[in-house]
Amino acid sequence: MRRQLVEEPVTRAGIHARTVAVFALIVIGIALLIVRSPGSETGPALVVVACGLALALLAVVFAVYAFVRVWREGAGGLGAALVGLALAGSVLAYPAYGALKALRLPAIADVTTDTEHPPAFSRSRLAFAARDGRYPADPGPQARSAQRGAYPQIAPLTLDIGADEAFELARRAAVNRKWQVVEAVRPGGRIGDGRIEAVVRSRLLNLPDDVTVRVRPRADGARIDVRSASRFGSRDLGANADRIRTYLDEVANLAIAVK
Repeated sequence: MRRQLVEEPVTRAGIHARTVAVFALIVIGIALLIVRSPGSETGPALVVVACGLALALLAVVFAVYAFVRVWREGAGGLGAALVGLALAGSVLAYPAYGALKALRLPAIADVTTDTEHPPAFSRSRLAFAARDGRYPADPGPQARSAQRGAYPQIAPLTLDIGADEAFELARRAAVNRKWQVVEAVRPGGRIGDGRIEAVVRSRLLNLPDDVTVRVRPRADGARIDVRSASRFGSRDLGANADRIRTYLDEVANLAIAVK
């Protein structure tokens, strides 16, 4: 008499979790290639990124459901569910880190060293073209107050050197930081202040941000103010403050080196 073999139940949710997570990785990889390629449109690329993140979340849902079936029914498919969860976690790790930062940082995306009189962005045709026709408006007193509370260390840099020399150091620091310098107007003339306009791209998503540097002559030297504004989103997760801080550190180091 033959014994009938009883097949162990296998939850397909685990297999779905692994498959969807792999697909999410592929979609995110394609999105990063698109957004980092020259001349690509940022909006559609961000939509593809969002789709990849949504797929990763779906993979997590499948994995959790698979875990429940394995626990309650002793079903197979645990390995596939674990692989799917690990892959989805690798996709969602950085966004989750960003979400945690967003909880403790203010909802601002425009930071400056001079909150009372922020440097104004250039209205020249060249600058407008570099900013895709945008002009960053000042976020207002409430946002500036939030900036002062979150980033009290963001302050102007004063140098005991001439304005022309300070301007050259500021321009060289922008080049060293691999900024795309759009305009560089030396101090003097009718206004008196020097100005550097630049476009800076984020490391991961290659998103463009706009930066303006003001070099103001003083009786005892020069004062450098910086303003950095994100083009996308209402939260910069501290990116603009970090950019200003590292840039002014670069200028200060260059000033020490020339003495």
